Amino acid sequence: MDEALVGRMREYLAAGLEMDVETLDALYDPEFENVRVDEAGQVVVLTKADFMTRFRGLRERGARVGDSTDDVRFVATSRHGDQGTVVMYREEGGIQARYSYVWRWEGGRWTTLLREFTFEKDLSGLLRMIAAARG
Repeated sequence: MDEALVGRMREYLAAGLEMDVETLDALYDPEFENVRVDEAGQVVVLTKADFMTRFRGLRERGARVGDSTDDVRFVATSRHGDQGTVVMYREEGGIQARYSYVWRWEGGRWTTLLREFTFEKDLSGLLRMIAAARG
């Protein structure tokens, strides 16, 4: 297990809990994409701009994305050239989700989050929310 990579994940998750938009903006690579897939095969791709818009809106309303990361379990890490991957499992409200995060290695350290692959039970609610937002 690459503890430096796990440490960056903990920083990322803490920034999300604290609604630290400035830190999140610095952690997301300009090329960041989140690819979400559910059990039915529905797919949603979100960009850094999508994430930052959501985080800024939540912070402006005084809302949060969660209360704790106690349910997070880091399953594996691997390094491949100038990138590293963290596999994470979590269960929120009885709903299981699996994640694979890809980080950039630069200047002797893990710098920015390039990709997040999320495997969820059902994306229907997210798809409805995106459709409503796009009008």
